[in-house]
Amino acid sequence: MEKVTLRSDGISATIVEQGAELISLRDAEDAELLWQAGPDWRRHSPVLFPIVGRLKGDQLRHRGKAYPMTQHGFARDRRFAWVEQGPSSCTLVLTDDAETRARYPFAFRLIIGYSVGQRQLGVTFEIANSGDEPLPASIGAHPAFNWPLLPELPKEAYRLTFAADEPAPIRRLREGLLLPMPQPTPIEGRTLALSEKLFDDDAVILDRPASASVRYAAGRGPAIEMSWQGFNELGIWSKPGGAPFLCIEPWHGVASPVDFDGEFTDKPGVMLIPPGAKRTLSYRIGLGLEPQF
Repeated sequence: MEKVTLRSDGISATIVEQGAELISLRDAEDAELLWQAGPDWRRHSPVLFPIVGRLKGDQLRHRGKAYPMTQHGFARDRRFAWVEQGPSSCTLVLTDDAETRARYPFAFRLIIGYSVGQRQLGVTFEIANSGDEPLPASIGAHPAFNWPLLPELPKEAYRLTFAADEPAPIRRLREGLLLPMPQPTPIEGRTLALSEKLFDDDAVILDRPASASVRYAAGRGPAIEMSWQGFNELGIWSKPGGAPFLCIEPWHGVASPVDFDGEFTDKPGVMLIPPGAKRTLSYRIGLGLEPQF
């Protein structure tokens, strides 16, 4: 089966085997909350693995060799295998093969699980090192939500509200690579007012967020709460110039700094998983209604 739809109280989620990607997320009123891969951006919620962002020159360097590695890695373009399909949960797996090793010379198993219950979607990433050397990897989620969630509301009616104050500087990109100088945060206390101009300089990157959850909502209509475990960074992105979606992206890893072109194992933000070990990260999307006021 190419896709499966999971259902529970007040939520349904559709996942496809191509990229193990979430392609639909509907609430109790059957309203579609996930961006439907229109011409502005042809994806819904890609999985970023084994890198987040770009590498300098789109090349991964390991033991004196260079391997081609395009932005965000290859998992989003690979067909996963189904491990389990049920009415409220499913699991998919991607294992290294000759094609992946030509770009990423490591043995791995990437297992992705989805489950729904009580207006929530849980997503788990498990990265297992099936090789005999440390496995360097990054991973990230990239769900794109409709912006606005209610078509009649302006984009500027929406805000992100973090669980804690976020005073730390943010990071920005240039041509997909991380700029060296942090910038003052546009977050005021716990609140980030959303507007198209916020993304004129590409993604807003929190490389040391104080929060592990954030709420996306306007003064009325649907609300989305994202929470995460095991991720160190958070990216917030919409296409520069304006597009009808907003991405809220828990990451473990970031794009290469503009001046970094060294061994992949030395790249900032990369996790190193010992042989035979695994790392598990997860995030959750909760659906609700913002109170009227």
